[in-house]
Amino acid sequence: MEPNQFASCIETCNACALTCDTCASACLREDDVKMMADCIAHDIDCAAICRLAAGFMARSSPFSDLICQACARVCEACADVCAKHEAQHCKDCADMCRRCAQECRSMSGGAQA
Repeated sequence: MEPNQFASCIETCNACALTCDTCASACLREDDVKMMADCIAHDIDCAAICRLAAGFMARSSPFSDLICQACARVCEACADVCAKHEAQHCKDCADMCRRCAQECRSMSGGAQA
């Protein structure tokens, strides 16, 4: 498979990773950081798997579909946690994670991980 066929998904995964990093950083500056701990942990995990998925796709790995299925699950979980918070950075992160999950599902043939 050519990396170009993954270009949109790679771009979305990279954007999602950056959005998760931004959210985690902003959560650390919230008044009640302890309340944001679950959000921060999900942001970190999501950013990591998004970068992993982008790397697998960039290398045209035969395991790209498997990693993207897992990435979609992690993105959905992160979106669910972020959506519980009122902060705009959390809302933005939830939206981006949902877009990334959809993109990863489309790339991997729509299979649910």
